[in-house]
Amino acid sequence: MRVYVPLTLPGLAQAHKAGELGPGPLTAYAVTPALREWYASDDIEELEYAALGLAAAASLRLLAADPGAPRRRIVVAVDVADKDAVADPDAIGAVRIAGAVPLSKAAAVHADAGDAEADVRAAADALEAAERGDDDARSAVDGAEDHELLWFGVQEVPALLG
Repeated sequence: MRVYVPLTLPGLAQAHKAGELGPGPLTAYAVTPALREWYASDDIEELEYAALGLAAAASLRLLAADPGAPRRRIVVAVDVADKDAVADPDAIGAVRIAGAVPLSKAAAVHADAGDAEADVRAAADALEAAERGDDDARSAVDGAEDHELLWFGVQEVPALLG
């Protein structure tokens, strides 16, 4: 199963140094039955894109909680055994992974381009207000979501961190 693990750049640096994502439990996002029902599509690429989007939103929440982290959303796509990803019944698309996942299982890293940083900063700063229903704050969050995450091969992680 392909899962999408939300991180920040410091989190990616830690995973790169340790050679694994973890320690567990990890929250990730994947094509779960609840996501299929919510998204109402049978197209696996669309469903995986939706799971990636949920992970990007979770990365933004991590950034909001860590004001010192560079303002770029990071999502690592990894492949795990189906039995290792347990769907969270309380969150659409969320799965729990009990233990650490070797970084060697990563298929790709998705990250914001540098030109997204101002919008991601504004979104992280506005996230709490947006979640309370503030329309102006929601607009700031939408500004970050307008940026597509770029695809990077795992071998490109050192350059992302540099």
